[in-house]
Amino acid sequence: MEKWVLRYAAVVIMAMLWRMERTCGIRFVIDKEECVSHKVETEGDTLHISFVVIEADSSWHFTDSDQGVDLLIKGPSGDLLHKFHDKTSEKYEFVVYKKGLYHFCFANKSPYLITIDFDVHLGHFTFYDQHAKDEHLAPLMEQISKLEEALYNIQFEQHWRWRLRLTARHW
Repeated sequence: MEKWVLRYAAVVIMAMLWRMERTCGIRFVIDKEECVSHKVETEGDTLHISFVVIEADSSWHFTDSDQGVDLLIKGPSGDLLHKFHDKTSEKYEFVVYKKGLYHFCFANKSPYLITIDFDVHLGHFTFYDQHAKDEHLAPLMEQISKLEEALYNIQFEQHWRWRLRLTARHW
């Protein structure tokens, strides 16, 4: 019975990790302008973005006026959703109104090459307007309880084997 619970837990954890692949990051060097895109499959998802200017080709020539980049965020139909000017780092999130390809275009106004670290995370909540009910949570709580018991048994067994091994060394 305990092996079944552990297998079930492993499958649940793997499924959760598989669902987390909606996060991606990229680091790129930009001369003048560079655009990246991210495909969104579901309307109503929350798209989180962040970027940081992490390196300049000639840092000793870098001044405060040269540091910032511009970022334009465009929707699937090409409409401008948001823009940032002269930023060295920023975080932003918005709810996706239409599925499709979203474009993020960076513009470097300085004469030097810069490196940008850019991250995108897509938060997807199925049935975000429906609240969890007790009948939904009860089976989950039962499985969590079984998993907790199985993990405790494993920890107990490990501790017992460790103590047994220590005792065997002293004989």
